[in-house]
Amino acid sequence: MHRALIALAVTAMLATGCTSTADLLDAPSIKGTRFKDNDPQDFGRNHPGTHAVHGIDLSKWNGTDIDWQEVKKSGVAFVFIKGTEGKDRIDSAFTTHWRGAASAGIPHSAYHFYYFCSTPEDQADWFIRNVPKEANMLPPVLDMEWNHASPSCKLKPDTETVRDVMQRFMDRIEAHYGVKPIIYTSVDFHRDRLVGAFSNHHFWVRSVAAHPSQIYANRKWTFWQYTATGVIPGIKGPTDINVFSGSEKSWRQWVASANR
Repeated sequence: MHRALIALAVTAMLATGCTSTADLLDAPSIKGTRFKDNDPQDFGRNHPGTHAVHGIDLSKWNGTDIDWQEVKKSGVAFVFIKGTEGKDRIDSAFTTHWRGAASAGIPHSAYHFYYFCSTPEDQADWFIRNVPKEANMLPPVLDMEWNHASPSCKLKPDTETVRDVMQRFMDRIEAHYGVKPIIYTSVDFHRDRLVGAFSNHHFWVRSVAAHPSQIYANRKWTFWQYTATGVIPGIKGPTDINVFSGSEKSWRQWVASANR
């Protein structure tokens, strides 16, 4: 969910007159998808458009000037919102995004960006302190990536340590929210630490150039983040777009079970 560089690049283009709102709206579509994309990829036969349910994820890099009714009308079925990071950081747009998604009646939840230089208990407690426990909420998300750009934490724990802290974090979150967290991960982190692990959890995987089946060996996934440069009506600038693995019917059942 590395949005800073993309946001800065788009800001620079706008400042220099290299692009405009019209340019963004004229962006091409990925084959068969309902949304346009500023940098569409050829996924072949297993393209995102074969999936009926699309959603987005947001952080402060998307800004807060969002027309939520337009977002909903465009067909966005779910929203994952950056909530917290580490043991003491909250995304500055979290509350605004959370209230916006709720007001539009779009199923939503928050994600936590894991920081290897504080304990999983401290991080879980920070998430619980800041993320409401309410209806119309999808399961919370644990975001596991290598943070190569971190100025303060260069740790890359071994596989056993990574899986241990993840389990401790998720146990604490599940005890509070009453549902197993979703695990979000990137290609390199999954390859390095998560192959074969946590098969009893739903996975949300990033794969922006190929279908996940080509990248994540033997991994069942529930959500697929297929682009970071999507065009969503009601949101200015590039947006992460995702698909749900199942049909519209199975999506409704999945959301209902998450809210029991």
